[in-house]
Parts: sequence; C-alpha cells; structure tokens
Amino acid sequence: MNLPLHTGLLGALEAGLIAFLIGMLVYAGWAWICRRTGLKVGHAIGWGAAIAVAIAAGIDAWNLFYIGMVKLESPLYARLALAGIHDADNLGSRVLLEVVGAMSGTVLGWWLFSGHLAAGHGSSGADGSA
Repeated sequence: MNLPLHTGLLGALEAGLIAFLIGMLVYAGWAWICRRTGLKVGHAIGWGAAIAVAIAAGIDAWNLFYIGMVKLESPLYARLALAGIHDADNLGSRVLLEVVGAMSGTVLGWWLFSGHLAAGHGSSGADGSA
C-alpha cells in the first residue's frame, strides 16, 4: 500500500483500518453484483473477502512470503530485499492486521448491506408477512 503510514504497531493498526474499509467497499460491490445476477449471499461474502484480502494485504503478504522463502545468503541481497519494504520489523503484524481488517470489513459489510440479499428476493419475513 504505497501510503505514508507510521511504523510499529500504530502503522499496523492504520493498515488494518484501511483494509477494513477496503473489505466493506469490496463487499458492497459484490453484493450489488450478486443482486443483479441472482447469485446467493455466499458468493458475495466469499469473493468479497478473497478480493479484499488480495487488495489490502497483497504486497505485504508477498513480501513476507518472499523474505521467508528466498535464500538471502549475502548481506547485500538481504539489504536490497529489506530496503523495499516499509517497516520490515513489523511486517508480520501488519499482514495479520490487514487480513483481519479485510475479513471483518467484509463481515460488517454483509451485516450492513445485505438486508434483502440474505433473505432472498421473494421470500416472506419471519412472521409470515410478505
């Protein structure tokens, strides 16, 4: 996320809040698409959560994977790999909070935006009224 975030826990919390907003917006878009095409609410939740995590935590998760899997045998390669990462000391906590933020944003979006999507288009209410 090429934003000038703080470092440490405050930066991780900021990234998680941004991911939360991304999760809500992506779910809202998928809920609209699913209403128009007649898909079930599970499609909106699943695709919304997957895309929100990919958008919000994609680059940081890739950096975390890259640092863990690539052999950085020389100090030069290690310095080059770490130079492109914003706050490499707290990369794991930032990825964790981005994933949690995107997922909880999707769930809150589901709770807010899918009143008649979850109930179905033509079904009656709980008390039997239409």
